[in-house]
Amino acid sequence: MKKIGIIGAMELEVEELKSRLVGEKVTKKAGMDFHEGFLGGAPVVIVRCGIGKVNAALCVQILADLFEVTHVINTGVAGSLNAKLDIGDILISRDAVHHDMDVSPLGYAPGIVPQMAESYFKADERLIELAMNSCEKVNPDIRAMKGRVVSGDQFIASKEVKDRLVSLFHGDCAEMEGASIAHGAYLNQIPFVILRAISDKADDSAQMDYPSFEKAAAGHCAKLVEDLVAQI
Repeated sequence: MKKIGIIGAMELEVEELKSRLVGEKVTKKAGMDFHEGFLGGAPVVIVRCGIGKVNAALCVQILADLFEVTHVINTGVAGSLNAKLDIGDILISRDAVHHDMDVSPLGYAPGIVPQMAESYFKADERLIELAMNSCEKVNPDIRAMKGRVVSGDQFIASKEVKDRLVSLFHGDCAEMEGASIAHGAYLNQIPFVILRAISDKADDSAQMDYPSFEKAAAGHCAKLVEDLVAQI
């Protein structure tokens, strides 16, 4: 039987989904509340993992071990690295990479995790296509595109840093959890997809844009997730 883990870093990224949960049961683990029930008839576990890569990785492992989820969806907001991605658009992950993994003094390219077969973690092709279709259905006025998520434990608000992430990683959006969720899903052989609504441009305007657009951006992703889980 399928069971879908839905992860958001912040409460505003999961509160709308939790409000629609049927038959809710809450389990507390590692400082996180795992809300188990049905969303649109589909069995799900919804959780706010907290901000940052360590929280995100722990969350995936708990979903795998304790709840035995069969799919993982990560929903939230991000800063755009791609000039074609404007505030309000949605990025659906093709893959994800850690931009702050750097073992280049030992001969590895930035982003490469030593002694691992993969460092650019590929999202599930079927989930990508279902997410694209769901977005077109429930957010017809919102533009969605596929792309690369780059993650690190920092909020990107500098044009210089943004340009580096584009140059080194060809990233399309930057945030703080996606690659760790992808990494954990990859190690546990769980299909995943990352959904990111664009809240800012990840440059010197980011501090001004983010508070204005984060709630609306998260709401668009929530609508997408609710339709997507029914299709899986």
